[in-house]
Amino acid sequence: MHFNVKEDIIALTPKWKGERFEDGRPRVPDRYLEALKGMTLEEVWKPIFVQGYESQFEGRLHTLHDDGRKLIGRAVTATYAPTRPDLHEVMFGIGMQENRKGNYNQWVVDSLVEGDVLVVDMYDKIYKGTFLGGNLTTAVATRTKTGGAVIWGGVRDVEQMKQVEGVQVYYRGIDPTPIRDFLMTGFNTPTRLGNAIVLPGDIVFGAGGGVLFIPSHLVPEVVDGAAKTHVKDIFGFEMITQNIFTTAQIDKNTWTEDMLDLLMKFIREDPRGEEYRDLDWSKEYDLARNGDPNDTQTAL
Repeated sequence: MHFNVKEDIIALTPKWKGERFEDGRPRVPDRYLEALKGMTLEEVWKPIFVQGYESQFEGRLHTLHDDGRKLIGRAVTATYAPTRPDLHEVMFGIGMQENRKGNYNQWVVDSLVEGDVLVVDMYDKIYKGTFLGGNLTTAVATRTKTGGAVIWGGVRDVEQMKQVEGVQVYYRGIDPTPIRDFLMTGFNTPTRLGNAIVLPGDIVFGAGGGVLFIPSHLVPEVVDGAAKTHVKDIFGFEMITQNIFTTAQIDKNTWTEDMLDLLMKFIREDPRGEEYRDLDWSKEYDLARNGDPNDTQTAL
């Protein structure tokens, strides 16, 4: 057994066809991370949910900062369990053979690169489960540049953590105790984060009190899908205000050709549509002409 195994990560993410990091994680291009910064949680969530990815969100978390900043980056996952002497001996021994330094939580922090976000299943341990404090938060920010983590467990030294520039952390609770009595069972393996399942290289989208984990291979479609939702909302509000369409018409998953034609005109001519002029709407037109077998209800 080994931690952070390149071949295993590649085997877990076969749908990703693009560039990968040295450790095998999908390297979703930076341009998509930048695009996500301007999107809302609901816009990003919808294209995932309609494809059957229904276990990608967790909202039962606190945030280090409540100032509206988003946390967006590529997931580095870690899974922990309560300590057991014989298992700790095995797991820690593996880490020593791999020349890892410090404790289990430091191993993961030491692996981070720019644009990463720590995603940690600390099995909801808060007392003696404080995965991050002031020092490790500083290390996270230094290595990732944007700084960030999602911890299904505890943190400590929150006043110090808040002084680390640019960092955002989602966590379950605060306790003054240092981390103790735990062991690592997985490093860049599938990880459960509350109600969500996360793979290494997934894109972390933290907004408000919740975090969405976007499968790497869906990111291009999600970004375009979210952009379409956004411009349809702008256009739809305008049409409702002018009494051209009803809310029932606007809320349908599949729009008619006439509605799409008016939307295309809006995108071409209205300054608010300028940034959406490169989107491909052929799929929407196909559904309008041929019908959508899944369109049995209004839009989500």
